[in-house]
Amino acid sequence: MPVLESTIDARAKEFRQNTSDMLEMLGELQELNNQVARGGGEEALARLASRGKMPIRERIGYVLDRDSPFLEISPLAAWRSAYDVGSGFVVGIGVIEGVECVILGHDPSVRAGAFNPFNAKKLMRGLEIARENRLPYVQFVESAGGDLRGGGGGGDPEAAIRRELGHFAESGRLFYEITELSKMRIPTISVVFGTSTAGGAYQPGMSDYNIFIKNQSKVFLGGPPLVKMATGEDADEESLGGADMHTQISGLGDYLAQDEHDGIRMCREVVAHLNWRKLGPEPNTVFEEPTQNPEDLLGLVSKDLRTPFDMREVIMRIVDASYFEEFKPLYGPTLVCGWASVHGYPVGILGNNGTLFSESSEKAAQFIQLCNQIDVPLVFLHNITGYIVGTDFEQGGITKNGSKMINAVSNSTVPHISIITAASYGAGNYGMSGRAFGTRFTYIWPFAKIAVMGPKQMAGVMSIVGRKAAERRGIEFDEEADTTRAAQAEHWAEERSKGLFATSRVSDDGMIDPRDTRVVIAMSLSACFNNKVEGTKEFGTWRM
Repeated sequence: MPVLESTIDARAKEFRQNTSDMLEMLGELQELNNQVARGGGEEALARLASRGKMPIRERIGYVLDRDSPFLEISPLAAWRSAYDVGSGFVVGIGVIEGVECVILGHDPSVRAGAFNPFNAKKLMRGLEIARENRLPYVQFVESAGGDLRGGGGGGDPEAAIRRELGHFAESGRLFYEITELSKMRIPTISVVFGTSTAGGAYQPGMSDYNIFIKNQSKVFLGGPPLVKMATGEDADEESLGGADMHTQISGLGDYLAQDEHDGIRMCREVVAHLNWRKLGPEPNTVFEEPTQNPEDLLGLVSKDLRTPFDMREVIMRIVDASYFEEFKPLYGPTLVCGWASVHGYPVGILGNNGTLFSESSEKAAQFIQLCNQIDVPLVFLHNITGYIVGTDFEQGGITKNGSKMINAVSNSTVPHISIITAASYGAGNYGMSGRAFGTRFTYIWPFAKIAVMGPKQMAGVMSIVGRKAAERRGIEFDEEADTTRAAQAEHWAEERSKGLFATSRVSDDGMIDPRDTRVVIAMSLSACFNNKVEGTKEFGTWRM
């Protein structure tokens, strides 16, 4: 394969400014991640320690194999919401006894590990990752059930009821998903670290393996106060749902640990006996690092996303040896397609170098078919404002050919991994395998934006529509009011299109440092290869 050569000047003023801006943004993200790691704060963590309990991240650290990484999913969920940033749950992929597992952990320092709309999304996403990629599911359970206090409802009883009904629906789906994993022969393991009541009780209730901790684990559908109100019985917690009772009498518990470290040891032993084998082929273990410096990825993207960059500059810094066999390089040049490998895993790469035209859309559709024929996963590198618009392009078949590309993406069965490096707007997001298209993993860079369309375009469209509506009704168009509305609409769209807002709403799997892109893709591919990697030759009907 040819080796890609860089044409960027790392000493250029614009490049150095981009790097400075990116490092500043990464510093802000680090502060947010530090805040997430502190959980409910020093007082809450001290309270846990006084009870002999470890913070959730320490628990996860002990269960992982020594020096193995942990790929956290949506760590910044709930940023700028009524809930704590991070949302109180930790979800990610880690290696236990040589086996890649999805790990969910309730953080008891954050509102007693209660469920809320954001961590419920994270939990369901974790279950989805386990199901699609055939990964054992390990959950560290300690939850007070549904959190009905936050979410902007205040003291409104109707808002509280709506939150309760929403939590009820989410809990029901949680039970279904855990049971489905077991049916699919994907092991589910619960380590109960504290009190788990109501919906939280069904997490171990639906699991294949349950580990309880003596004098610490308590599982019941209703605690002593509810039992008193419902039946009049005065019950104590240990008799009602303690670890000894569940391991000796009810049979809900399979293993009785003496303390948290013992419970984590037992969890590792359970994973060790699973006899787990990956179904996908092993990667080539002999590979070379990129010839181009990944540090340069800091300076490629400007805060002004209208500034173009060549996606090949990204590709050469994330693929093995910077080797890239480009497909149809002279046809449809606004989309770069080709074959490479990442940490020994073969991949097909599609990267935007401009708006999608008919030719680039057709090229994409053909390339996706070819990768499906040879069972090669696809990596999509987004920097796309959308498909080209205009009379000439419509007459040239852009809707028809763009639909071919989306058809190919929709019907493709090899794993897809998307990296949103800059813009990802409208149907361009769909064509580049956005989250709505069953993409296995989606990550976003710090300056990226994702929206129906660009903020200026959205405000302009609203203004044009308003002007035409006034003409139809025969009334005078208020220019001053329109200017105010357009400014407000642009500001609203700008704020909600930012990558940080998107990632906080769990619309992707996390915002990553551009320099980590190669490793994140490799870890994601490794997770995908726990399952069979099979392409398809069956695609929907295409208009010719």
